[in-house]
Amino acid sequence: MSDNGAPGRRVVVTGLGMVSPLGLDVSETWDAIAAGQSGIDYITGFDAEAFDTRFAAEVKGFNAENYLDRKEARRMDRFAQFAAVAAQEACRQADLNPRGMDRYSVHAVIGSGIGGISTLTEQHQVLLERGPRRVTPFLIPMMLADMGSAQVSMVTGAMGANYCITSSCSSGADAIGTGWDLIRHGKAEVVLAGGAEAPIAPLSVAGFNALRALSRQNDNPKQASQPFNRHRDGFVLAEGAAVMVLESADHAATRGAEPLAELRGYAATSDSHHLTEPNPTGQSAAAAVTAALASAGLTPEDVDYLNAHGTSTPLNDWHETKALKLALGDHAYRIPVSSTKSMTGHLLGAGGALEAVVCVMAMRQGLMPPTINLDEPDEECDLDYVPNTARPAGLNVVLSNSFGFGGHNSVIVLTRTDS
Repeated sequence: MSDNGAPGRRVVVTGLGMVSPLGLDVSETWDAIAAGQSGIDYITGFDAEAFDTRFAAEVKGFNAENYLDRKEARRMDRFAQFAAVAAQEACRQADLNPRGMDRYSVHAVIGSGIGGISTLTEQHQVLLERGPRRVTPFLIPMMLADMGSAQVSMVTGAMGANYCITSSCSSGADAIGTGWDLIRHGKAEVVLAGGAEAPIAPLSVAGFNALRALSRQNDNPKQASQPFNRHRDGFVLAEGAAVMVLESADHAATRGAEPLAELRGYAATSDSHHLTEPNPTGQSAAAAVTAALASAGLTPEDVDYLNAHGTSTPLNDWHETKALKLALGDHAYRIPVSSTKSMTGHLLGAGGALEAVVCVMAMRQGLMPPTINLDEPDEECDLDYVPNTARPAGLNVVLSNSFGFGGHNSVIVLTRTDS
């Protein structure tokens, strides 16, 4: 867990960037989420006819060369392209140019669960079909998971530490939490923090199918991601990236930057239970929620909205609901909870970062995103999941949950800067 209640500098969010299945920037993505639109459809990146699952949440209309130097873009795996483009958008909104300041004070921490799996699998095929001499010299630097943070550093000019957090589907949330810790303890003034993933490749789809983790509702992809619904049968694989500019409040004030939100707390725990299944007691996930609130100096009664991990798998949705009841007590029934994965699909290591950006937008827009496709709620999932339609509300304190294979539980607390 984080060091609950320990004093530290305030950390604010001054920029947001995103590439998602619903849009190529934050505004486009948010508008689609607010409207309850789905970004899920049949796979176009490869022929998926022989697969048990033939749909995913792909990023549509993305051409990295529209944003990045053509030569450099071709030396990046798709996940790193997403990270670089999202970081550029976040820096633009924050009016932040690391090259015009102390570049060593700006760090980059980007989470990724799988990294450059598309490059890896494509080049393995080249090896098998054309021999070892035809494998690209860029295989290794394109496939490494840390190349998301490395490319963010290079395209923005940030020269502080850059590294990758890999904690499965908690990676993006843990990257943001790490940025919070770096700034709070005086080790950085600015951190470009988030997550990036591009896992929609034949090998990964086949692997998740072998685990029976993916939905197989091939007849209606847009309704396949249905968190907390009785008929859910697995998650929907997705790709994209989201990056936040985090700053110490004093640094932002000196620059005249507008704080969009305050990153108030963070905590992480481990289930210590199973490779893929969450702990059925929900206790470790509940402990992460409790510790995150404690680190923010808040109580369950302070929480206005929670963005759930909400994957649309039977076990996750049951156990997350149980964990929320353990952590929040009776107040769990009074806190609106939604899963935006119902619209975006599951971005794996980028999911927590994207959902943290969504939480900032929810506070700023005064609107709680819906959980779409929630027509027949599971009897064991009996909280207020904001079914099907976004709900206006004044939001001062929001939580974002991210849980991952291997027992990772990560929780972020965001507040309005005037709360």
